[in-house]
Amino acid sequence: MSAGLVRLRVKELADEKGWTLKEVADRSGVGYSTIRNYARSPGMAMVDFAALYKLARTFDVMIEELVEILDD
Repeated sequence: MSAGLVRLRVKELADEKGWTLKEVADRSGVGYSTIRNYARSPGMAMVDFAALYKLARTFDVMIEELVEILDD
C-alpha cells in the first residue's frame, strides 16, 4: 500500500475569505513561503501537521476540510 498525495485547499479558502496568501500567512503564523508552496502544489506526500492545525484554525474549518486526498 502506497501513501497517497494530499493537496491543501489554501488558495480556495483564502479566496472565499477575500484574503491574499500573505494575509493567510500573517493571520496563521505560518511562513509565507510555506503558504505559497501549499497553495501552488498539485500534490504533496508530506505536510507539517502544526501548519495544518494553524491553517484550519485560521480558516475556521476542520482539518478534513482543508485537505484533499488525491488518488494514487
